[in-house]
Amino acid sequence: MLKDKHWIKADFAACGGLCPLFRKEFEAAEKPVKATLEITAKGVYYAEIDSKRVGDFILAPGWTTYEKRLQVQVYDVTGLIKAGKNTLDVTISEGWYHGNIINPHKKAAQNDWDAAIIACLTLTYADGKTQEIDTDESWFCGKGAVQYADIYNGEIYDARVCGGEFVPVTVDLQASTETLIPQEGEKIVEHEVLAPIELIVTPKGEKVLDFGQNLTGYPAFCLPDAKAGEKISLSFAEILDKDGDFYNENYRDAKCQYLYTCRDGAQSYKPHLTFYGFRYIRIDEFPSSIPFSPDYFTAIAVYSDIRKTGELISSDKELNQLFSNIFWGQKCNFLDVPTDCPQRNERLGWTGDAQVFVKTATYNYDTERFYRKWMSDIAAEVGIAGKIGMIVPNNSPDTISAEAWSDAAVIVPWQVYLSYGDKALLERQLDSMTTYVETVIREGYNHHFGDWLGLDAPAGSYTGSTRPELIAQAYLAYDFELLAKAHEALGRDGSRYRVLHEEAKNKFRTDFTDYRTQTEHVLALHFGLAEDAAKAAAGLVQLIHENNDHLTTGFVGTPYLLHALSDNGYTELAYTLLLQKSYPSWLFSVRLGATTMWEHWDGINEKGEVWSKDMNSFNHYAYGAVGDWVYGKACGIQIPEDGAGFAKVRVAPLPDKRIDSLQASIDTRHGKVSSKWYHKDGKTRYEITVPVCAEIVIDGKTHKVEAGTYLF
Repeated sequence: MLKDKHWIKADFAACGGLCPLFRKEFEAAEKPVKATLEITAKGVYYAEIDSKRVGDFILAPGWTTYEKRLQVQVYDVTGLIKAGKNTLDVTISEGWYHGNIINPHKKAAQNDWDAAIIACLTLTYADGKTQEIDTDESWFCGKGAVQYADIYNGEIYDARVCGGEFVPVTVDLQASTETLIPQEGEKIVEHEVLAPIELIVTPKGEKVLDFGQNLTGYPAFCLPDAKAGEKISLSFAEILDKDGDFYNENYRDAKCQYLYTCRDGAQSYKPHLTFYGFRYIRIDEFPSSIPFSPDYFTAIAVYSDIRKTGELISSDKELNQLFSNIFWGQKCNFLDVPTDCPQRNERLGWTGDAQVFVKTATYNYDTERFYRKWMSDIAAEVGIAGKIGMIVPNNSPDTISAEAWSDAAVIVPWQVYLSYGDKALLERQLDSMTTYVETVIREGYNHHFGDWLGLDAPAGSYTGSTRPELIAQAYLAYDFELLAKAHEALGRDGSRYRVLHEEAKNKFRTDFTDYRTQTEHVLALHFGLAEDAAKAAAGLVQLIHENNDHLTTGFVGTPYLLHALSDNGYTELAYTLLLQKSYPSWLFSVRLGATTMWEHWDGINEKGEVWSKDMNSFNHYAYGAVGDWVYGKACGIQIPEDGAGFAKVRVAPLPDKRIDSLQASIDTRHGKVSSKWYHKDGKTRYEITVPVCAEIVIDGKTHKVEAGTYLF
C-alpha cells in the first residue's frame, strides 16, 4: 500500500482544463522476475510503460466519496519491463474528482485542482533483491498528446505530440494518504465491440454512422494513412429526429467532444479519459487525403466488469426487445456507480433510480462487488452527514435527502443481502442503515421529488400528483420494516423498528384514508399499509380501467405497479399493462425502435417529436425495474426471506395465455434456478429447475422438492 509514499503534483495544471503527463525514466538492472505497479490519482488516469498501456482498467481509480475513500490499483507489469532504460508515463484528467461533473459550488469550495498521483513500482529480481521507483522529486511533468479530457466534454488528442517541455514535479509532503484504500469495486473495462450497421446521409447532407445499439463507451478508429494536421471530429446522438436528421439537443451543455489531430501515416485511436452515450455518430471532419469508409470505425461498450447471471426469453419478439433494453440499460448505467444516464451533463449516482432497480440488477448480473463498493460510499456519506442525499457519491456541497431516493441507504443493502446472502456485508452496512433511519426520524426529508415524471402531473410539473407526504410516510414505514428484518437476520433485536413500523403503518392509515392516484394505491398495497387491501386493489384497477388500461405512474409507482396487481388477484391486468403497446407503456418505446430504456414514457411520440430537450434521456434504466416482476411473478422465481442468497427457493409462476412461452433463469450462489412455462395442446406446461430444496407452486398446489428439474 502507498501509505508511506508521497503525492506528486503538476502545479501548472491547478486551474484545470488540461491533462498533465507525469514521467519517470528509470534503469532496470536486468529483466525482473516480477514487477508490480501500485498507483492512484486525484482524477482519472491511465499509465503506460514504454508506450504500452498498463492494465485494462478504464477511468481508474473510479468514483468514490473521495473525502473518505480513494481506491488504489495494483497491476502486474512484469511483461512490460525490460533490462536497461524504461519510461513510466501517467496521464491524468480531472474526471469525477474535479471535473465539470462536480457541482460548481462544491468545485469552488475545493479551489484549484491538486493534479496529483501517488505510485510505487516494485521490481523483483532473480536473486530476490528489489528496486522501488516511488513518486518523488525525480519525476517530471508536462503536456502530452491528450490536450483535454472531461467526463461531460469529451477528449481532444493531438497525435503529433510526442513529448513537450517537462518541468520538475512538486512533492506534496502535506497531502494525506489516510483516504487510500485497496481496490474494492469492479474495474471498468471494455466489453462489446460493434461495427456500424449503416452509413446514413441525412436530409441535411450529414454523414452519420448508426451502430444499431444505444451504448455507453467510445468510438475507435483505425486509418491506413493520413497526413499530419488533418483532423477527425465526431459528434454523438442517441436518436435521429422526425426528419431523420442528427439530434443531440437532449445532451444539454455536455459538449461530448471527440477531436483527434493526425500525425503522418497509419494510425488508430480511442479515448483514454472520458466516455460517451450514443447510438449515432456524425462525422464532422475527416482527413481529405483518404476516402471515407465506415469500416474505419467501431464502437466499444465500456462498463463495470459484471458477469451476466440472468436471462429472460419469451415467444414475443417485442417482449424480448424489452428484455434486451433492460439488460443494455443496466450495462450502460453500471459504470462504476449506478448512474441515471450516460450521455448528458448528469451521469450521476442517483439513489432513487438505484433503489427501484436493485432487485432486477442483482438478478441480471452478479453485482455484489459492484454494490459493495457503492454501499461503502453510502456509508461514507452517512458518516459525513448522518444521511445520504439524492446522489452518491455526492457531487454537491449539500446533502439533500428525499423520500424514495435517500431510502436507498436501507433498501439497497437489504436487497443485496437477499440476493447474495452475505451476512457480513449486511452487518457492515447496518450502522449506516440505522444512522440514516434515526436521522430521518429526527429531521425528516428536506426535499420532495414526488412520483417523479408521473403522468398524472399538473401542467408544468415533473413530480406527478401523488402527495409527497404520502410517499414519505410510506417509505419511512418500509424503512422501519426492512431495518427490523436486517437486525433480526443478524441475530439482533429489531423490536424498536417493529414497533416503529406498526406506528408508522397506523399513522399512514389515519392520515391517508383515501388514495387518489395509481401510485398512492400501489404504495399502500405493496408496502402493506392499506387497511383494506381488497378495496385498495379495486380502486387501483378502477383507475387503470379509467385510463383505458394504461398506467400513469412515474419513478416511484412504476416499479411496484404490476406487483400490486398480481399480489392482489389481478394478474391478468398486470399482463395487460406489460403487453400494452400504445402510449404509455413499456412496449411503446420498443415499437418506436428503442434499444435501451427511456427516461420518459413518451421520450419520442408517434409523430417522431421529442418530449423535451431539457430532460429526455433515451438510456435511463429505472423503468427497467419491471424485470423483477417478470423474474419473480410471471416466472415465479422468489427468495424466501429465510433463504437469502437463494439458499432456499420458491417458484410460483403466473402464466398468461397471450404469451406462448416465457422463461427466466438466474445463476445464483447455489446454482442455476430456472422457470419456464408454455402452452401446448390446450394446457400450460412447466419446466422448473432448482439447485436447492424448494417450494414449487403450480395452480395453487404446493410441491416440496429437492434439487432437480421438474415438469408439470
